[in-house]
Amino acid sequence: MLILSATNGNNLALAHAFAEAATQRGIAAEVISLPDLKLPLYDSVASDAGPGLVALAQALRQHQGLVVCAPEYNGSIPPVMSNAIAWLSVSTEDFRALFNARPVALGTHSGGGGQKVGLAMRQQLAHLGCNVLGREVLANAQKAANPESIAAVVAQLSALEPSYQEALTTA
Repeated sequence: MLILSATNGNNLALAHAFAEAATQRGIAAEVISLPDLKLPLYDSVASDAGPGLVALAQALRQHQGLVVCAPEYNGSIPPVMSNAIAWLSVSTEDFRALFNARPVALGTHSGGGGQKVGLAMRQQLAHLGCNVLGREVLANAQKAANPESIAAVVAQLSALEPSYQEALTTA
C-alpha cells in the first residue's frame, strides 16, 4: 500500500500511523512525503519533473492501494498534492492510467474539520477513475486520529486490492 503525505508535519505522522496499521495486518506499506520530492510547478509547457516524479510513478505502479493524507488548504486540496496529481496525469498517454480502478482512502489532519479537503480529493480522484472509500480519517489539534478507524480503513482498502488487480488484467 502506498501512503502519500502532503506535508512533513501532522499529515506525515498520520501517514506513518496508516503504515503501522498496514504492517500489523501483514501488508507492505511505503510512505512518501510529497514535499520531499521537490516536484517543479506543473504548467503545460513543462516536460520533465525530474527524479521525484519517476520515483512517485514507480511507487504507484508497485502498490495497489493508495492512502492520501492531506490537510485542508484554503478549503480545498493543498498545492503540493494538486501538483503531484497533475504531473502524474501527464506522465502517461492516458491521463487516468496510474489511477483507474485504484482503491484509495483519505485521511487528514487539518486546522479545521477537514471535510472540504475530503470532498475535493474525492471529486478529483473519482474523476481520474479511482475507487475512493466512503470512510475517511479526520483529525485536528483537538481530536487525534482514532487508531481503530485507521485500522478499519486499512482493512477495507486491502479488501479492495484484489478487485484492482482484476481490473488491471482485464483492461
